[in-house]
Amino acid sequence: MSENGDRIAGSGIAPAQRAEVAARRREFAELLGEFRRTPVLVPLGDEQALLAADFNGIRFILAFSDEQALARYATARGESAREWTYQRILGARLLDVAVPAAGVPCGVALDCADGSDGMVFPPVAGIVPDGAAVDLDDEARHGGAV
Repeated sequence: MSENGDRIAGSGIAPAQRAEVAARRREFAELLGEFRRTPVLVPLGDEQALLAADFNGIRFILAFSDEQALARYATARGESAREWTYQRILGARLLDVAVPAAGVPCGVALDCADGSDGMVFPPVAGIVPDGAAVDLDDEARHGGAV
């Protein structure tokens, strides 16, 4: 036991912190499940490709929960007068098909103009297919066939 007597032996994490981490993981799993089941709007960029932005070496496909969220993004970019062509795509299809097809580390940014109300789905195990996850080693990503 640690000096304050309330930490779980060997973990370095207090029981209250452990419970909070578990609760946040459940909350994120619920949000991820909801996203996977929901069609979202994905604007089309150059050559009718899905609109994406690169951040710190990771590409993020930009997705929006509705036309109002897309309009807020357009306004934030100073492009509210332009017509935005988009596709409606199931969140699961973005994560399971579009992300691996990008050919580079890629995730999805949902409602990116909405600050803390937006959500980022990074290219990590449990969110994207293992072959597209950046947090796995080569052997794990390729099913042991390296």
